[in-house]
Amino acid sequence: MKPGKTHKASAKRFKITATGRIFHRKAGYVHKLTKKRAQYKRGARRPVEVTGANKKIMRRLLGI
Repeated sequence: MKPGKTHKASAKRFKITATGRIFHRKAGYVHKLTKKRAQYKRGARRPVEVTGANKKIMRRLLGI
């Protein structure tokens, strides 16, 4: 099946690597950081890979 149009809101929030892996930012890292543990904040700075059924959905939204 031919890929459809790219969902532009998703394209701004997700990054695709050269090998086809899809990454996103963790939620909740924008405000109220003083209440959050340093361990969480360190982990939240790193992008997280989309896996499982979500990856299939994201591939369709991103048109790949």
